[in-house]
Amino acid sequence: MKNFVHHTGGWQSVLRPLIFGAVAGLTAVAFQKSIHFLYENGIVRFSKMSTPEFLLYSFLTLAGSAFLSGLLVTKFCSEAAGSGSPQLKFSFWKDFGVVRWRVVWTKFLGSVLSIGGGASLGNEGPMVQIGGSAASTVAGKLGVPAHMRRSAAAAGAAAGLAAIFNAPMAAVAFVLEELVENLNSRLIGSILLASVTGALVANFFMGDAAVFSILAVDRPGWIIYALTPIVAAIAAVTGVVFQRLALGIRKRNKTFTRVPALPRIVLGAVAVWVIGSIVFLTTGRLGVFFLGYDDLTAALNAQLAWWVAGILLAAKILATSLCYGFGGVGGIFAPALFFGGTCGAALAGICALFLPIESPEIATLAVVGMCACFGSVVRAPVTGVLLVFEMTHNFSMVPALMFGGIISIALSKWISKNGFYDEVLAQDGNEISKVIPPRDLGTWQASPVARIANFSPVVLKDFSAASVKNFLSQYTFSRVPAVDDGGKLRGLVTRGSLEAALESGDFDVPVEAMLHCSREDAICDVEKKLVDSRHGIVAVVDDAARVVGVLTLHDVIRAEIVFAGR
Repeated sequence: MKNFVHHTGGWQSVLRPLIFGAVAGLTAVAFQKSIHFLYENGIVRFSKMSTPEFLLYSFLTLAGSAFLSGLLVTKFCSEAAGSGSPQLKFSFWKDFGVVRWRVVWTKFLGSVLSIGGGASLGNEGPMVQIGGSAASTVAGKLGVPAHMRRSAAAAGAAAGLAAIFNAPMAAVAFVLEELVENLNSRLIGSILLASVTGALVANFFMGDAAVFSILAVDRPGWIIYALTPIVAAIAAVTGVVFQRLALGIRKRNKTFTRVPALPRIVLGAVAVWVIGSIVFLTTGRLGVFFLGYDDLTAALNAQLAWWVAGILLAAKILATSLCYGFGGVGGIFAPALFFGGTCGAALAGICALFLPIESPEIATLAVVGMCACFGSVVRAPVTGVLLVFEMTHNFSMVPALMFGGIISIALSKWISKNGFYDEVLAQDGNEISKVIPPRDLGTWQASPVARIANFSPVVLKDFSAASVKNFLSQYTFSRVPAVDDGGKLRGLVTRGSLEAALESGDFDVPVEAMLHCSREDAICDVEKKLVDSRHGIVAVVDDAARVVGVLTLHDVIRAEIVFAGR
């Protein structure tokens, strides 16, 4: 396959996105069928039993699935925790779209267990990460160099999202708005082709029906357009409230180390069980568990009393915030759509008590709420409009959706500086603004070294025979920083001197002077140091002179080649 792709010339630009889209689409089909199978044979099946049986079996399912899911992400691959979209975004920019294969299978299994087990989380974030990571891995098998995997990661992410939601246009918009942050990106062709391929694969195996069946809605009247800004504003604020609550819990959870991570993940699932069980026993609705699409569909068809919609809204926000904040594996797309839909349905139902509003108009306001809440959380207004439109197949709502989306994005940016995903990355110490290259060369060269340095450096602390032998057998680096027991920079040692020491048995290895810089030093200044350095490597140190990273001339050249090709 590698040779075939390499010798197809111009066909590579068409063949590769097709391959990425097909791989991500097939993975999405397996993922979707798996979570639905587990949920239908778990929570849904138990809901038809007696109350004691439901409570016992649903508790065991949620706690057990959370334990197994948490075990995967805590013991095998920490990058697979959480939503997945922000993690892929950081890998896209920081690591040129290169993602370890371990992320794919760990995220797949962990998300199936967590979401299918009934956790109040979404399936889209995991599929964005799984699709992008799988495509990046396949690109490597096809011989694509590591510094050229961004196209594959973006294409796979779009294909995975398109397959999950049956919304190829929204998937393209999301990847361009949120992942690439450029609607005019040169990657748009491969992203579009992969997205359509992923949707076609999903349609072949799962059909092409809309995700939500909704009442036939005529063009909204003046009353609906008058209420649209009110509903959009309240739904947007609802999204901001969720963001602050969920990320506030997540921030405290990251610093609360007295209890191991795994029990905390299980605790989040137990919280979902408590809240979901109370709502189910009170209203007969299961919307707090899983994706909640059955109850959301009922809200979109004006089949929920306004007070039931309000209960579901409050319960789902609390359950999702606790589940996500304590480290559950799953996304926030589906919950955000649920919040907005139930918020719009509740507000429309209240207005219907005083105004002549019919069921189709209630449905319109519920859909406006979906779009507005999604936009305020994800900060992708074009994606929000296209996603809701493609999921409902109702064109007459588009003007109201656009109106609500504009209000939502303006209000949410006024209240909160960053969107959900950027806040997650900031909590993890990954400031996305420091790794996304600017659009002009002057600004790029004035950017901090933190954009391109390697902050997982290999260093040598001692020159014992065992340490030197281990380094030479495990790594192929020609030079490496030497540090003292406190991690402070001593200098640089070469592979040749280490090999000579191992051969002679004299481990008094010479340590040469090594140039160093800080995270915030400008790239152009460090380039001069690299040129002056005989070995083409600079150590990145903190204020205490501890080595925190390294930067080579090869890193700079590779980054500038990628920058020039953006």
